[in-house]
Amino acid sequence: MRMSGIIVFGAGGRAGRAAVHEALRRGHRVTAVVRDPAGHGDLAADGVRVVAGDVTDASGVTRLAEGHDAAISAVYDPGAAQDVFFADAARALLDGLTRAKVSRLLVVGLASVLETASGTLLMDTPGYPQEYRSFYLGHAAGNDVLRTATTALDWLVVSPAGDFDHGGTRTGRYRTAPAEATGRVSYADFAIALLDEIDAPKHHRTHLGVEGG
Repeated sequence: MRMSGIIVFGAGGRAGRAAVHEALRRGHRVTAVVRDPAGHGDLAADGVRVVAGDVTDASGVTRLAEGHDAAISAVYDPGAAQDVFFADAARALLDGLTRAKVSRLLVVGLASVLETASGTLLMDTPGYPQEYRSFYLGHAAGNDVLRTATTALDWLVVSPAGDFDHGGTRTGRYRTAPAEATGRVSYADFAIALLDEIDAPKHHRTHLGVEGG
């Protein structure tokens, strides 16, 4: 299924930028939502509409998303309380995108709150780092808002199975996988997974892990 318009919230980060570039590669019309458009002139030079926006403002989400078919959320606010931010963002996206008649939402998630093959969340496995647990729980709170929503919006959380390979390149290959601390995927291949789930959705209303193929 080919989409004509994709809006990317958090387009200034590495995952968001990778999603923008993959969408452009596929011929989609792209709107990039960032905090300060003046700092992202390179995106505008690629033919992307770059706008300022607040992902926790449902009315603003509606205004920006109107006329788009799908949305990607790759947001993070280091200055906000994480248990509040991700839940507020999820509520605003559910409300705002539904009112804008956007049919599909892809959320860049976190492996820490993805289930391992045994059914245990990765963050609860022995030896997993706990110094960022409040950040993990913030993502979990956002996921809970999505899971309990009654909206018709078709959402999917996608995360690396373990972490991003920060120096990795585009191979064009990936596979779905349960959480595994050693799993890695490049930003470019992760973006392929995101856009595949927009162009030809296979997974719905769940948290999906991916790693390099």
